[in-house]
Amino acid sequence: MPTSETERTPTDRAPSDRAVPAEGVIGTTDAEAGAAYRSADGSAEGSADRSADLPLIDRKRQRSGDEARGRAMRAAISVIAEKGTAALRMSDIAERAGMSTGHILYHFGKKDRLLLEVLAWSQADLWTRYQEAADQAGSPAEKLDLFVRFYLPRHQGDERYALWTQVLTQHHDEAGRRILTALLDGWDERLEAVVREGRELGQFADVDLPEFTIRAVAMLSGLSEDVMFGRSRWQHTSVHAFALSALERDLRPTSRP
Repeated sequence: MPTSETERTPTDRAPSDRAVPAEGVIGTTDAEAGAAYRSADGSAEGSADRSADLPLIDRKRQRSGDEARGRAMRAAISVIAEKGTAALRMSDIAERAGMSTGHILYHFGKKDRLLLEVLAWSQADLWTRYQEAADQAGSPAEKLDLFVRFYLPRHQGDERYALWTQVLTQHHDEAGRRILTALLDGWDERLEAVVREGRELGQFADVDLPEFTIRAVAMLSGLSEDVMFGRSRWQHTSVHAFALSALERDLRPTSRP
């Protein structure tokens, strides 16, 4: 279960149906994440067919709206991590974001869909920054390092990972389960893309890709839970270095005679 990255520097720590988000759309934008969310629950059927009837977009106003939505999303992540879902009130998010409760309701609508929408936004934001960093990486090995950094929580109580924990413990209808499946699959797809590139370049071993991905993500999820719990075994050892070393051992090509 992934998380966490909130810094922009490429070297810093940094899931469909597989239609959303798929390997070809790494770096999903906020608008695309919203479209994926609406498509998954069927509430925006035929929106593409109606696009020609929409008025021209005021780009300046759109930027302002995007900024306000981002502020609201970040405030929601913080409040959910702090208070949990049972005690969550829209007014808490509004206060944290410095906005009115009516403005928060405008962005989120009903509370029962709040968590999924915030999570989808959070992952789109995280994947955008992961891709920006990966585009600057010089090798598949560097991309693997980035993947591990972006997946793992940065610290105990990491807000993004706490959001994942809160969402996964909720009861979801079929549409909600499709959204969560898409988000979880997105991490698998990104790892598979890195390993596939490394295999094609002869830098990684010819591992069974689906089997390797299952094992790798399971390991990273377990380590993430350790970090969030604050297990003492990681007080003096880097969980990132441990995870990366384990993956690199599995991917090391066999020596040739």
